[in-house]
Amino acid sequence: MGDPTHQQHDWEPGIAPSGLAWTIAVSPSAIRFDLKTGAARFHARDLAITDFHDFISAVKGGGPAPVPGHVTFDVRWAGHGKKRKIRDKTFGFSGTYVTGPATITFSASNDGTGVTYTSDPNGQSNPAVAQGGAGLPAIGRERNGVFFH
Repeated sequence: MGDPTHQQHDWEPGIAPSGLAWTIAVSPSAIRFDLKTGAARFHARDLAITDFHDFISAVKGGGPAPVPGHVTFDVRWAGHGKKRKIRDKTFGFSGTYVTGPATITFSASNDGTGVTYTSDPNGQSNPAVAQGGAGLPAIGRERNGVFFH
């Protein structure tokens, strides 16, 4: 996590009264995928989000007052890579996944303050793909929990 005293922004959904952390509903139209090719997109524009200033303030409160803001992101999985089947009895999941490179562009801004952060406009990509290492991005179908057999 690093030294939180240097953190200036923490855009996130926060923690709901139910205890559900860092999760919000998005429109089904924000997600498109093709399980056969492994191509997918997760996109949102001007999604309302809160800037809690830093992780500690987001979790415990008591820090600077949260500021309303918005995020825009576009995550793309190119797919068309190797098809992989995984069955892990230790962690109780199995699935079929298609690998391929992924990129993301992201921006976050605070309403009314002029603070904006923007990623590389050409997208940031997964370094494991460029290095040929493990951890290749993939999409697929998974079975876990009570559905794992």
